[in-house]
Amino acid sequence: QVQLVESGGGLVQAGGSLRLSCAASGSIFRINVMAWYRQAPGKQRELVATIGSGGFANYADSMKGRFIISRDNAKNTVYLQMNSLKPEDTAVYSCNAAGTNRMGLGFTSWGQGTQVTVSS
Repeated sequence: QVQLVESGGGLVQAGGSLRLSCAASGSIFRINVMAWYRQAPGKQRELVATIGSGGFANYADSMKGRFIISRDNAKNTVYLQMNSLKPEDTAVYSCNAAGTNRMGLGFTSWGQGTQVTVSS
């Protein structure tokens, strides 16, 4: 079992910043890819950013230049630095991790999500 727990969400003013964290724990041998997703009320879940084990990152076009994804492999933690926040960024942000557990089996795990609310 691999568990992911997000933190760092909250209420911020437009133009402000937040740093989200997602810590993975449990039967982890290797995490290959970690990602952030978000889902706003009435909208489908969308990909925010991904980061591979080597640190290479990819972003959705709407987040490029404002958000930065990073990871600390020693802590099995992925971060999302969110800058220049807009009311449209209001959503539940959740993280995902895929890799291999200690039994040699592949896993894909999701966190419960953390609420980000941006006021106008």
